[in-house]
Amino acid sequence: MKTLVTGATGFIGSNLVFELLKQGYEVKALVRKGSDRRNIQGLNIEIISGDLKDKASLIRALDGCDTLFHAAAAYTFWARDPGFIYETNVQGTGNILTAALAKGIKKVVYTSSESTIGINKNGNILTEEVEASPRNFTGHYHRSKYLAERLALDMANKGLPIVIVNPTVPVGPRDIKPTPTGQFIVDFLNRRLPAYVECGLNVVDVGDVAKGHILALERGRIGQKYILGNRNLTFREILAILESITGIKAPGLKIPTWLALAAAHINEAVSDILGKHPRVPVAGVKTACRLRYFDGSKAVAELGLPQTAVEEAFSKAVSWFKENGYVRN
Repeated sequence: MKTLVTGATGFIGSNLVFELLKQGYEVKALVRKGSDRRNIQGLNIEIISGDLKDKASLIRALDGCDTLFHAAAAYTFWARDPGFIYETNVQGTGNILTAALAKGIKKVVYTSSESTIGINKNGNILTEEVEASPRNFTGHYHRSKYLAERLALDMANKGLPIVIVNPTVPVGPRDIKPTPTGQFIVDFLNRRLPAYVECGLNVVDVGDVAKGHILALERGRIGQKYILGNRNLTFREILAILESITGIKAPGLKIPTWLALAAAHINEAVSDILGKHPRVPVAGVKTACRLRYFDGSKAVAELGLPQTAVEEAFSKAVSWFKENGYVRN
């Protein structure tokens, strides 16, 4: 079976490509000109040069494909021009899904976000049943992913055989950019994390997320959403795991939310002037300050989503960052 993967050079996308090849799939990858291709270098895949904004390139990329994994996204909590985030995450999603419908693709898996999940009746544990309220979004990335997911569900109503997956916080190898979570791990390893803000989040091995995508393709119900997650942890618990793995003393200073937000606003104001990505974006701090615990039992029960120990996921991430030059000696 031949499948097209968008976002193949990224964190989730590259891990997905590796797992697809391991399971015997024939893979095509849509890659933008100038993209960092280190994550897929040397792999036995067909690379198609194109862009989510170029509709003709999407039609070409889907030629001969049976299925599609749409994992590409602009994953950032700050952009000097936020329009770029919407062009990629919303318009780009519309373009690739419209092309898939026109080409008669047999099944599509769309990589959404945990941020599109809303508060459930029990208050703290979030499930697929409730969508987030737009007024609660912390920035353009989350808003764009919500709009893109609504578009994907609309495409399902128009006849596109699509399944939506909602990864929580993936951890593991090939976090090349790195993602905000990966950057936090790098900062910890480089002893650049003097304090922390307490929060709650759900962590999952990125390898399990990759497998979850394929399981969604093979077993997922059309028009359904599946949270790809594992273990709910406080930030302090995550720090304790990293300390246990690395031997590096975790910071003991917990700073209040207002102070972290004040520092982020100052950092972002300077970044706006300089045109550089802020080290601590405001949306990132607002996201980190929220309690986001998830129930991934639907994906476990219906798809067979594996639940690799999060300690192993963090250990693999630490090893990868060390081996690839992210950590000072």
